[in-house]
Amino acid sequence: MFAQITTLLLAVIFVVSTLKPHWLGGAFGLAALIGPDSVLLEQAENGQASLLQSTVAPPASSLREAAARAMPSVVYIFTSQKQKKPVHPFLNDPLFRRFFGDQFPTPRGEDGEEAAGLGSGVIVSPQGLILTNHHVIEGADQIEVALADGRKAQARVVGTDPETDLALLRIKLDKLPAIQFGRPSELQVGDTVLAIGNPFGVGLTVTRGIVSALGRTQLNINTFENFIQTDAAINPGNSGGALVDAFGNLVGINTAIYSRSGGSMGIGFAISADMARLVMEGLIKNGRVSRGFIGVEPQDVNEDIAQTFKLPDTQGSIIAGLQRGGPADKAGLQVGDVVVAVNTKPIRNTSELLSNVAALSPGNQATLSLIRDGRKTQVLVTVAERPAARTPRR
Repeated sequence: MFAQITTLLLAVIFVVSTLKPHWLGGAFGLAALIGPDSVLLEQAENGQASLLQSTVAPPASSLREAAARAMPSVVYIFTSQKQKKPVHPFLNDPLFRRFFGDQFPTPRGEDGEEAAGLGSGVIVSPQGLILTNHHVIEGADQIEVALADGRKAQARVVGTDPETDLALLRIKLDKLPAIQFGRPSELQVGDTVLAIGNPFGVGLTVTRGIVSALGRTQLNINTFENFIQTDAAINPGNSGGALVDAFGNLVGINTAIYSRSGGSMGIGFAISADMARLVMEGLIKNGRVSRGFIGVEPQDVNEDIAQTFKLPDTQGSIIAGLQRGGPADKAGLQVGDVVVAVNTKPIRNTSELLSNVAALSPGNQATLSLIRDGRKTQVLVTVAERPAARTPRR
């Protein structure tokens, strides 16, 4: 009888520990013998633990929320342009075609096939304003914008600024997801950023990297440069897309890469969102960007120039040429003057001189600090308006 009762109790314990182990408080049963992870797994099924929920929670390094916030604001931009196909004069010569036969195509008329282009853009206003690169829409006859939600619309150009390689478009659609502007001035080297765009036309793509450098200039990409350098992968088609911070806020407009192959090599450049916003405001107000101009041809000071002009260092920008009758010429500037400050703002190179002069309001006066014949002096210049660029530097 004892053996039978013992066998029955063991059988009951086995069944209970298998089907309802929590009845035993986790102290007995098969689950307890297997290990603590299985106990937690069983308890989670009965609402007593949250192990299963924790396995699907985003890890601390995930930027899914930033990506989800910014991606709807990034659009595809498709452009088309009617090409005029060049025709070599020999192809119209009957004698030439008689000897070479049909291995050469028959000459076409003036109207050729349409050339298609693609890029990216960023919705910056619920009213349909989209920032992109000037080179994305340059020369386009038609511009079509496709949103992440599948909607499409024809876009018109509000204005372009080739000297910063920025353009502003407008579309007419409702409920547009405008991105929030971030604060590029608060970025630090090493901060995480995301590049969002339409590389190679494959579709909306997010790449992750860090801020590699700030305030990059003298790259000869644009006339006015203030680039954020990043190692987030930027490829053809990403131009005009968004560079966002870890919160999904816009800090830059992706515009160029350094590459020997045409693909990403970990050196990409984005126009600062602060500069993009200033350009956007000018384009909205006047259809163009108004900048200061003094009519000089500046040049960086190198070691040879510093020795020749007996300068203490290579700081500043030397005047290599003057526009005859221009503001600087009228103010008495001379070839060989080295500009070291504009309105007390130090000038280290030509890029800083152009940027500081461009920021001046036309019609106002500016004080230029110079080094002339080894001595410091100051000149008062009445600032004019910079003429519109005819062709982009790119």
